[in-house]
Amino acid sequence: MLRLSVLDQSVACAGQPEGEAILKTVAMAEHCERLGYHRFWVSEHHSHPTIVGSAPEMLLAAIAMKTERIRIGSAGVMLPHYAPLKVAEQFRILEALAPGRIDLGLGRAPGSDGRTSLALNPMAAERPAQFPNDVQELMAWVSGTPLPEDHPFAPVTARPRGETSPEVWMLGSSLYGAQVAAHFGLPYSFAWFFTDGQGGPEAIQIYRDRYQPSERFPEPNAGICVWALAAETEEEAQHHYSSRARWQLYRDRGRFTPLESPERAEGASYSETEIVRMDELRAKAMVGTGAQVAEKIRALAERLRIEEVAVVTWAYDEEARRRSYELIASEFGMTE
Repeated sequence: MLRLSVLDQSVACAGQPEGEAILKTVAMAEHCERLGYHRFWVSEHHSHPTIVGSAPEMLLAAIAMKTERIRIGSAGVMLPHYAPLKVAEQFRILEALAPGRIDLGLGRAPGSDGRTSLALNPMAAERPAQFPNDVQELMAWVSGTPLPEDHPFAPVTARPRGETSPEVWMLGSSLYGAQVAAHFGLPYSFAWFFTDGQGGPEAIQIYRDRYQPSERFPEPNAGICVWALAAETEEEAQHHYSSRARWQLYRDRGRFTPLESPERAEGASYSETEIVRMDELRAKAMVGTGAQVAEKIRALAERLRIEEVAVVTWAYDEEARRRSYELIASEFGMTE
């Protein structure tokens, strides 16, 4: 049975205070728990005019206090910015707040530009090469298992200790993350929405082929995250998608802005080249009625032979975004 989860990116909307995006994320977590989604993940970006969730561990603490059943986690912590011990301590505290519900998704990408990466960590240029070692240390500390006796940090522990521990995931949009996940026997989620699927099938296959079973995960566990938006009618869905399509035009030029209203996006003037590009985006997007979007999700999951799909949805109108998750959940037999 296909499990559905949610990735919320705390997207800033034009004309609205950025702090509202954070409050909307917390409220959306409560909404998605009621709808029956399996997980609710939040992202990490820095100095980004569109995606303003810069501290997933703090946001997750707020969400933990507002939810009771749904798994919650990071998608993900960009580990090269941080010391593994500090991340382990943060997620051990989250585990104390919501025992058995915490996911620690890890990524190697900066989630920012080079200047911002240096501001976060002056050694940022060197950290990606240490990623496998950092993952190994983090896994030990967050799970409470010992490091090798000859390890310089062997006596160090991450507290608070507890009977449960976060579920560590590897996230990625390239083959590298798939290989690291396979090596450590971790679940793996491919950012399908980030690459429009490019490289996804290959990464998932490499992950399965090279998977080394671990005690917690004896079998490979692959998932993907897709961008999708559903509405009562296809016309309405395309209307709300206009905001995202216009944002993607800006992104192609290296410009990142708050999400504009669909009325602003539809009323703007576009060149012939831009019109062609937006038509291409609409043709590939998972946008339509609940039934249409669900059909596309199921078809992709079956083609990739995966059992879990996370859905990320942007909409200027928050009620349209909430309704999208409701319609998709309904199509998969999930009830509020």
